[in-house]
Amino acid sequence: MRYSKRFKTLQYTFALLVTFFTIAPYLWLFISSISFQRDLTKVPLKWIPDHLTFSRYVDIFTNEGNEMAYTFKIAMGNTLFVGITVMIISLVVGSLAAYSIARYQFPFRNSITYVFLFSYMIPPVVIVIPLYLILSELGMLDQKWTLVLLDLTFVIPYVIWVMQSYFRSFPKELEEAAMIDGASRLQTLWKVVIPIVRPGILATGVLSFLLTWEEFFFSLLFTSSLESKTISVAIAEFSGKNAVDYGMIATGGILATLPPLIIVALFQKQLVSSMTAGGVKE
Repeated sequence: MRYSKRFKTLQYTFALLVTFFTIAPYLWLFISSISFQRDLTKVPLKWIPDHLTFSRYVDIFTNEGNEMAYTFKIAMGNTLFVGITVMIISLVVGSLAAYSIARYQFPFRNSITYVFLFSYMIPPVVIVIPLYLILSELGMLDQKWTLVLLDLTFVIPYVIWVMQSYFRSFPKELEEAAMIDGASRLQTLWKVVIPIVRPGILATGVLSFLLTWEEFFFSLLFTSSLESKTISVAIAEFSGKNAVDYGMIATGGILATLPPLIIVALFQKQLVSSMTAGGVKE
């Protein structure tokens, strides 16, 4: 009994520490976003400022003359465009490829699956120089569609790897029954398979969107103008001519985390179910 109480105390203590170190950076980010610049540059730093202001949040949405606010809105639009486009394309292409791997027998099937996984694991820094030279020769630098193409190179392999486990968990008898009734392979996929594996598709789509949303390396190297920069790069470059506006950087960081949080909250059930639904043994 004494050992059990000590173990529970240790568990709760560890959980509280993990919670604190997880939430503390976001809490400080929010405090910085509503603090005046003079409070953020004081020495020693005051953790709880005497005066608060929400003017930065108002400026981002209403003040057209604020250069940082304007930059934030354009970059947020670019990020949403890239994220949604990558999510849709990767789900369509990756799901079809995953279904083929899960259902068809062809030479080197398992090897191809591991090749996709290996391509997902390649560090971007290894291929960035040849990529830059190729895109420069093709005149594709500083374009949103180039970011879409680059992000697809690591999102599609991820979708294939995750979705093929869902399709393998689907009973073949249901597909065979549909095809006996006269349905083609695509009709069976669309009307029978997809409705049942929809939680896995939604969960994979959310995770692929989050992968794209947090991407920074390609966006930093392959974009230079505001028309194509994503929010992660724009926030990193929030600065004036003579000083850095730490409060505006924090405000941008808070707002940039809202879309992923909203998406995760909306699809929480699908994300939780995806942790076990795709794990089957062949």
